[in-house]
Amino acid sequence: MKKLKARWGVESNFQLVIIFIVFAITGSTAAKFATPVTELFGLHADSASPWVYWPVRILAIFPLYQILLVFFGWVFGQFAFFWDFEKKMLSRLGLGFIVNKK
Repeated sequence: MKKLKARWGVESNFQLVIIFIVFAITGSTAAKFATPVTELFGLHADSASPWVYWPVRILAIFPLYQILLVFFGWVFGQFAFFWDFEKKMLSRLGLGFIVNKK
């Protein structure tokens, strides 16, 4: 835990627990919203090929997850941590231009 706290710049165990809770809620919520989002594209798990359905579902979840992560971070009072986390993650994926407008 000490290494994780040092890596993330977290000072207390309570803050670390809140961060874990935000990750859990965000993942669960994004997974729950994935079905309606894929249905908007006209894809259903029982009628579409798994080779089409799952990549589209994952690509649809990705931006939704990013938005929800910052939102739930804000709700739980950890906006600064999750905003920095988002910027680092998107930069590593080559999408840093989305949040690093200069």
